[in-house]
Amino acid sequence: MAAPLRAAPLHDAPLHQRRRGAAPHHRRNGGCRRGAAVTGPASPGSGGFDAWATEQLAALRAADRWREVRTFDARGPVGRLGDREVVSFASNDYLGLSFHPAVIAAAHVALDRWGAGATASRLIVGSRPVHAELEAELCDWKQTERALVFPTGYAANLGVLSSLGGQDCLIVSDELNHASIIDGCRLSRSPIAVARHGDIDDIDRLLSETSLPRRIVVVDAVFSMDGDEVDVVALGECCARRGALLVIDEAHAVLGPSLAPLAGFDGLRVLRVVTLSKALGTVGGAVCGPGPFIDLLVNRARPFIFTTGPAPADSAAALEAIRITRGTEGDALVARLADLVDRLRSGHRSPIVPIIAGTEAEALGAAEALLEQGLLVPAIRPPTVPPGTSRLRVALSAAHTDDMLGRLLAALAALGLRP
Repeated sequence: MAAPLRAAPLHDAPLHQRRRGAAPHHRRNGGCRRGAAVTGPASPGSGGFDAWATEQLAALRAADRWREVRTFDARGPVGRLGDREVVSFASNDYLGLSFHPAVIAAAHVALDRWGAGATASRLIVGSRPVHAELEAELCDWKQTERALVFPTGYAANLGVLSSLGGQDCLIVSDELNHASIIDGCRLSRSPIAVARHGDIDDIDRLLSETSLPRRIVVVDAVFSMDGDEVDVVALGECCARRGALLVIDEAHAVLGPSLAPLAGFDGLRVLRVVTLSKALGTVGGAVCGPGPFIDLLVNRARPFIFTTGPAPADSAAALEAIRITRGTEGDALVARLADLVDRLRSGHRSPIVPIIAGTEAEALGAAEALLEQGLLVPAIRPPTVPPGTSRLRVALSAAHTDDMLGRLLAALAALGLRP
């Protein structure tokens, strides 16, 4: 039987499980009506929840897993955190396009033409010409038949998996996939099999053992906490042989891997989930793939149907960022990023460079020591990563200067940490 997705401790609990005889979430005849009396156990009042919340917060603090929002006043990698100026090695703005003059100008033009928001869902009156232009550009860039833009990459993953999964469809998911993929799997109501990280043979075994008529394999192209990449060719061959739909999230794949080899597998169907909010420096997500699959998303994907369309200014900025990325300037930015990555960790193939510290306290201590030197590098702790693997997560950008990288290397060496 397929293994369930692991439920991370504390806040990342699994979806609600229906109890035997419990009513489903949607209303049926005979369900509660507005104004109808509600029977059942007496309410304990808010005091019970107050005590529960206090206990949960105390447990987070005791485990060194406390998090809080910090305001970073920045344009590019340098900004102010509280009363100090710092260089950030925490952003996903891998090519520095969030503050590119042409990207900002495109957003201004859209803002002046269409206003601040889309004003409705895409299926009502929330689709603007810029949304169609962006989807056409995505199709050409990713060499797919169709594309559909979502408000975020998270929403795109939820939409794909909840729309295309089901009780007759096995979903095989890499154990280190992003939280948005995990949540999409849970919402799909599919049987879920969790494959060992990066193990194509394990994926093949899980696909071979199911008798279900449909199969989906979902992976990150580059994994967000380890910065390693999937074996595209081996995975494509496996999915083609087993008749599985391949869903691949390219959120962090600014330096690769290339998905071009997938076109060589006869019968293989691929959906490419793209984020607009990392290397492109804007906000949003998209799904690129065959027309019938996109039509299904338009008609079934609740994160697309029941939310306001992306702001026109955001979509215009993303469109311009793609055009820059596809040109000679984009080639130069990618080359610059690759050079910085190689200087930090030779042979590494993504801008995400994890430096394992060990315990939560050790990772927090290292991050604080770097912050004292004006370097912002986040400490990543459970439940985001497994216990005992708390780490510094360095995220590089083409906008980082040689001096910034030199400061980081010197500070890490002083702490006895090797990238």
